[in-house]
Amino acid sequence: MPKIVDHDQRRIELVDATWRIIARHGIEGATMREIALEAGFANGALKPYFPTKDDLITFAFGHVFNRTNQRIAGRSAGKAGLEALRAFCQEVLPLDEDRINEARIVIPFWQKALTDPAKAELHETSMNQWRAALQGHLREARDRGEVTAAVGEEDIVNQLMSMLLGAQIVAAMSPGEHLPAQLDAALDAYLTLLRPVPARGEVGENDA
Repeated sequence: MPKIVDHDQRRIELVDATWRIIARHGIEGATMREIALEAGFANGALKPYFPTKDDLITFAFGHVFNRTNQRIAGRSAGKAGLEALRAFCQEVLPLDEDRINEARIVIPFWQKALTDPAKAELHETSMNQWRAALQGHLREARDRGEVTAAVGEEDIVNQLMSMLLGAQIVAAMSPGEHLPAQLDAALDAYLTLLRPVPARGEVGENDA
């Protein structure tokens, strides 16, 4: 009886192998031959799955995006408003090695998207999905009285997106200096600026 092959699982195995190679040797070292060896494939066996490295990187970006969304859904379950917004951002921030490796996949995709309209469209569609989710959490937070900043939702979302995507670049480029606690603290500091200003006497009144 012929062996049943799970092609989707094979593709994911190749993505996992790709970011291990990129982590060790950078994007230029991630040749199709090296990726095949890392994944335990025979040389040339990648062709039915990904004819070119470009195809592999595009699939990898989609996989990273979907995996991040799954984490966001799990962490946000049962949360609302500002708490849900914070949970969303924490799952995008590169706060552990897996998410730093995801950033190493995303950055080469960004480079390709600069000159490839199809990749640029895929990226914009994905980011617009995130922007819509963030705006939804912000509106809910305003309705709950958790956000009172005069800045509009669109500007807040743009600032958050810049923070999240910029953090991926920092983590991928300088992993030795990357401190997850600092990113977490920076996120909390920003979210504090959106909250209601405490009434006079509320802050430090028990410090006497």
